[in-house]
Amino acid sequence: MPRGPFFHFPLAGLAFFVLFIGLGLLFVFVQVGIITVAFAKLGLTPWQGFLLLMATLFGSSINLPLFKTGRQVHMCTPDLGSFFRHVRGPRYSCPEGQLMDQQVCINMGGCIIPCFLSFHLLTLGSPALPFILCTAIVAAACYKMARPLQGVGIGIPFLIPPLITALAAMLLAPPETAPHVAYVAGSLGTLIGADVLHLLTPRTMSQLEAPMLSIGGAGTFDGIFITGILAVLLA
Repeated sequence: MPRGPFFHFPLAGLAFFVLFIGLGLLFVFVQVGIITVAFAKLGLTPWQGFLLLMATLFGSSINLPLFKTGRQVHMCTPDLGSFFRHVRGPRYSCPEGQLMDQQVCINMGGCIIPCFLSFHLLTLGSPALPFILCTAIVAAACYKMARPLQGVGIGIPFLIPPLITALAAMLLAPPETAPHVAYVAGSLGTLIGADVLHLLTPRTMSQLEAPMLSIGGAGTFDGIFITGILAVLLA
């Protein structure tokens, strides 16, 4: 769950450099790599998969405001010196005296796009029960594993949810629809369990010292994206 402006580009110089170098490699990776296999299982062509991936990555920087929580929280700023010392990115400091209104937003790449693709897969005529059961299992697991992160919002481990999702899809869904069930359960289950349910939990909200709480953003974006892709591959 990110903080900051609606178009959030942390460490812009480094981010754009990595993006520039990675774009060329990314197209090749999508054409011949594991993401092609994942999108093919969902019925997408390599080109459609590339466009969807680009929209997801760029959309991860766009947060659309929904409402204010009524709380004022400390403005947290990243410690740039810690960026290279911690694999999960810079640590955040929240000095006393700098207060901002806390608001809830929805992330374009981590929530809106996965939801649209999930709803498309749900309309293909597959039985609804496996989708419901697997999504509920993933949501419960993510709710249990998610933790508040100072200055960021909610964070989840990004390897365990894909394994739970894939296992649930293989056990509860017919083989021909298991990839669809895995993507829907991995994406919607992570969103519901890690973000939505915690935003409805007063105890969690009281621990979130972040001016912007974004559904599908920072702390959970990597979990949603990786869970959706890996779960499809594993299923």
